[in-house]
Amino acid sequence: MAVRVLVLVGTKSGSFILESDAARTSWELRGPYCATWPIHHMVYDRANGALLAGGGNAWFGPAVWRSKDLGMTWSQSGEGFSYGAEGPEIKTVWHLAAAHGAVYAGVDPAGLFRSDDGGVTWSHVAGLRAHPSSPHWVPGAGGLILHSIATDPTDPARMWIAISSAGTFATTDGGATWEPRNRGVRAEFMPDRYPEVGQCVHKLLQAADGAQLYQQNHCGVYRSADGGMQWEEITEGLPSDFGFPLALHPHDPNTLYTIPLNGAEQGRYVPNATMVVWRSRDRGDSWTPLTAGLPAKDAYIGVLREAMAVDTLDQAGIYFGTSNGQLYGSANEGDNWQVLAANLPAIWSVETVVLEG
Repeated sequence: MAVRVLVLVGTKSGSFILESDAARTSWELRGPYCATWPIHHMVYDRANGALLAGGGNAWFGPAVWRSKDLGMTWSQSGEGFSYGAEGPEIKTVWHLAAAHGAVYAGVDPAGLFRSDDGGVTWSHVAGLRAHPSSPHWVPGAGGLILHSIATDPTDPARMWIAISSAGTFATTDGGATWEPRNRGVRAEFMPDRYPEVGQCVHKLLQAADGAQLYQQNHCGVYRSADGGMQWEEITEGLPSDFGFPLALHPHDPNTLYTIPLNGAEQGRYVPNATMVVWRSRDRGDSWTPLTAGLPAKDAYIGVLREAMAVDTLDQAGIYFGTSNGQLYGSANEGDNWQVLAANLPAIWSVETVVLEG
């Protein structure tokens, strides 16, 4: 059966699609799409067979672009992206997640929206912003953004989200009520280093087994085996506790990847201007640097929070995009890397989809 591997790339100026077969040795680039709008995140909704791209335009506001033919044609809608007359104006859609027949969107300023018609219309999941801590949420450098949505694969009422910079929150009742899940996570920039709310999560993901969570934070990398009730730091062995991207192996819940940056005030590029992807195969107990095919010097580049992803083939492919518009890929779980595309606009997000037949 023929296999198509798509890498979905959101950039500062539109979205792009790279396509290959199961060998992943040569790639075709298509785009730009979405009328060159700034696109923060792009995903595939298997329930509807549609590509979804979330973003925002300074003149036209937030919207989700939809394509039912893998990018040949597109439509877009922002219907329902509003907090009402009394709420702040929504600037952009930052993150998308399709699960259990619904599509969820995280926006700026931070809030959660849900679509039950494949992304055409949206309704506010008001329980999150109703949390008593919401008046005290403050923006990170990129804004007050809901950038991570992790849905439970077996329970549609259970979900985790992350906000920069408010922290991780969880719901077990479909979004009606939420509680913070930040115990054990440092917030070095706060008077209280371990507050209930106020951590600056940079990326939150759920492992393949559905039982573990991982996060890259402003202040370290963490894991949790109890749904975020307690977090354990796993930064030791990395060159920095600061970074944005995080990726998890699609089949092995103990394998994760991250790309540390040199720090919030030091330029936010890879340490020593040397491009290194770090891999752990033991839940973060130890880390291995992966460098084959990556620039060893003069790499004054960053990788943003959405810009790293894996595909679901047996030998997983790993991909990341840079602030300089380069897309790197590895077809052997990070052991060797190659440039798949260069000279794109600044890459904001990378996701994948594997299609059969």
